[in-house]
Amino acid sequence: MRLGLCTYLLGKDWDLQTLLKNCETTGYTGIELRTQHAHGVETSLNTAQRAEVKKKFADSKIICIGYGSNFEYHSPDPKILRENIEQTKEYIRLCKDIGASGIKVKPNNLPAEVPREKTIAQIAASLNEIGKFAKDFGQLVRVEVHGPKTQEIPNIKAIFDQVTESNVKICWNCNDEDLLPPGLEGNFNMVKKWFGDTVHIRELNEGNYPYQQLFDLFSGISYKGWILLEARTEPADKIVAMKEQLSMLNKMVT
Repeated sequence: MRLGLCTYLLGKDWDLQTLLKNCETTGYTGIELRTQHAHGVETSLNTAQRAEVKKKFADSKIICIGYGSNFEYHSPDPKILRENIEQTKEYIRLCKDIGASGIKVKPNNLPAEVPREKTIAQIAASLNEIGKFAKDFGQLVRVEVHGPKTQEIPNIKAIFDQVTESNVKICWNCNDEDLLPPGLEGNFNMVKKWFGDTVHIRELNEGNYPYQQLFDLFSGISYKGWILLEARTEPADKIVAMKEQLSMLNKMVT
């Protein structure tokens, strides 16, 4: 398991060069770039700018893991749904151009006014369309376990029961809902066959999530992917905080 940074809070105000430098300084070896952050890696970049981003990663010790988007596929409005799908495709092109290996997306709700089965089928169909598109660009589609109701593991399973594209994978997100019956191990086992190469964690010394048990479970399946710190807090000294989290993770995984 390797520790990387999801630029949710800790890296949101750093330009790309600072982001790379700070990850090298603290021992993080990969980055999932989040949308609308100071590093400015968006589809508005032209061909030369995209090549420059790719080169900056290549010249550093940091791997460009992928892009963390906010695209979602639960809306009952066909226009909104289509906009999310088509914009996802544009960011898949960006991922390819900057040397990333995949895009993070999310199911984000099960609207109360729509039958559960209909929305689940819609989300799965959307992921299949995006997965087929992403395959031509050599990209993974990483589906974050996220959103009211959709972050409950049985609902994620129901979605993935209808996913047919092999490059569409689950990004485990360390939600409190993971602990609902049948518990962490039961929920983990329910969807582990669809795990990809990314996991989102929060600060390991905050809250009551059973991280040691989680890492034991990942060790049990010989997980070789990225553990991405998606911090919820903004410490005064972010460099010290990042080093502290790396140290705690290393102790837990060994």
